[in-house]
This record gives sequence, structure tokens and C-alpha cells, in this order.
Amino acid sequence: MRAMFRARKEVFIDLLQWDVPALAGEYELDQFDNPDAEYLILLADGCTHRASARLLKTDRPHLLGDLYPHLCAGPLPTGPTIREITRFCLDRHQRADERRSARNQLVTALVEYALETGLTGYTGVAELAWFEQVRRFGWACEALGQPMQHGADLLTALHIRIEPDTLDRLRGAGTYEALTHALATTGSEGGQ
Repeated sequence: MRAMFRARKEVFIDLLQWDVPALAGEYELDQFDNPDAEYLILLADGCTHRASARLLKTDRPHLLGDLYPHLCAGPLPTGPTIREITRFCLDRHQRADERRSARNQLVTALVEYALETGLTGYTGVAELAWFEQVRRFGWACEALGQPMQHGADLLTALHIRIEPDTLDRLRGAGTYEALTHALATTGSEGGQ
């Protein structure tokens, strides 16, 4: 967990210059890193962070519902089978090809996790350029409203539907990649 929070600080605060808190100047955490949060963490060599994502229950406080509901033109998808993907983080200390592989493995793990646990979808908030990438991963992904200016960024709310053929769709888009390293799931429903 520490490696993930450290990697998040390096990406979101140091690289992307987000104005979010850093615990002890070393770890990126916010009010949503609480006992209800779930994490998928892709590890190398047992404890080296490669990639991670935080999953928030949408029937509890979450970013889109609490901080960015204005990004949605209609009803916000919520409920016990929908999670919000936040803090999708690729470790900066990897080569470009390693980051791409970690990204693909994490996307694959998100779909496999959803299918195994009965999740039907994910929501999220993304900068417009990142949303365009996410949409091309192969899964059914749609904007929930028009992009809106937030500071220097254009932000978009998104909804990803997880369906029985989603893994096949990832394969067709060239995004599917089986795990070659360990995946840790932590949180209220995951083990460690």
C-alpha cells in the first residue's frame, strides 16, 4: 500500500501537478482512501508497484457523485454493482513498453475483477485526452455529459459497462494482456 501511495504522489502531485494533499510529503491520499475503498495493485517482485487503481463504491461518497455531479447530463450510474475507478496510476520508473504492458494488465484485471465479483460497470472522471484513450481500450465506454472546464483541464464523466464479451472486446482492441506479475486486491471485499 505504501508503494502505491508513493507512486500516486509521484504521478499525480509531482508529474501532473494536482493540488491534492501529500501525507508526510511522500504519499498521496485523500478523504476517499478510507475503509470502504478497494484497490487493485499490480506488483513486480512481490512488492514493487507497477500499476494500481482505487475503486470506490458508488452507493457511498465518491468523487463523481460528491465533487463532480455537474459533469453528468442525466442520472449518475450508482449502486452496489457499480464502482468508480479513481487514481489509475502507472509507476513512472518503468520504460514506456513496461508502462503500456502494466496499463493493459490493469485494464484486463479491472474487467476480470468485475466479472468475478458481479460488478456491471465502472464510472469515473477523466481529463478529455485520457477519456479518449480509455474509450479505445475496447470496452463499452461512454461519456455521461459534455466535457467541462475545470481549471486548466477539460473533464468528462464516463461510464464503462462490463458485459460477458468485454474481455473479447479488449482482445479485439489489442488491450487484453494476461497478468505476468502479482495482483493484490485490498479493501472491504478483497483479500491481500
